[in-house]
Amino acid sequence: MRLTILGSGSPEPSASRASSGYLVEVGEDRLLFDCGGGVFDRLLQAGLRPSDVDYVFFSHLHSDHMMDYARLVHAAWDESGVSPKVIGPKPIASMTRGLFGPDGVFAADLRARTELAPSQRLWLSRGGSLPRPLPTPEITEIAAGWAMDGGGWRIMTCEVPHAQPILECMAFRVETSGGSFVYSGDAGLCEGFERFSRNADVLLHWCYRLDGERSHPEMESLTPTPSEIARMARRAGVKRLLLTHFRVHMDVPARRAGAVAALRETFGETSEVVEDLKVYDIGDRGVARRPSVRKASQGT
Repeated sequence: MRLTILGSGSPEPSASRASSGYLVEVGEDRLLFDCGGGVFDRLLQAGLRPSDVDYVFFSHLHSDHMMDYARLVHAAWDESGVSPKVIGPKPIASMTRGLFGPDGVFAADLRARTELAPSQRLWLSRGGSLPRPLPTPEITEIAAGWAMDGGGWRIMTCEVPHAQPILECMAFRVETSGGSFVYSGDAGLCEGFERFSRNADVLLHWCYRLDGERSHPEMESLTPTPSEIARMARRAGVKRLLLTHFRVHMDVPARRAGAVAALRETFGETSEVVEDLKVYDIGDRGVARRPSVRKASQGT
């Protein structure tokens, strides 16, 4: 497996960090976990086309985890007529209809691209055929405990505390014969997630506040610090710990260095704060492809 960080930030605007988005390449499949603002551009910067994404998995439906979803689906469709398989909690199906359905946000745009003669001729010149189908991503709504087998990989879920009861929130674990990857989503610490992370080769965990930074009492258990995450990861037997979802005030050099120091004091040297576009190999026997720079097709 190979992990590429496409977005390591938060909802706060940042010039250096897009919002949440993580690409896992396993065998012949590319799995995108969350698709927040700026992730689409990072995907292109990583050398991939929109249509290269086979699956989009949503941990939950906060905007910073899905703001670029519409852009990804529209661009993949306009480029090649395909759509990724989309898997996530409710109400991702109704949200998708609200974007691409007959009365959706993009209804007028899609009619113009599929019904007007100049757009049809351009589509034909790019190798398409008529009638041009509309974007129809295959949607699977899931709840915690859902699992699926892919081509040489298996993905599992568990519930994590974050924004319930309004949003369903979950973590993901991908297993192959060569390694295991766990993505926390936006998880408060809990026994269920600690068990879920057991012996993972890589744990990618969000971090919303630093050690010594106070929060409202109702928020503290939902926003663990680097040291708290590191202690949990050590108990779980995690081999490598990566922190993401860094906020702007945490990202100044001294504070970021303090977070890394707290991580390594508690967990060890195989821990760090991730950066956008950094790539990690996971396990020792997994099969993955390095992204290759290719020019995406131009739409109308």
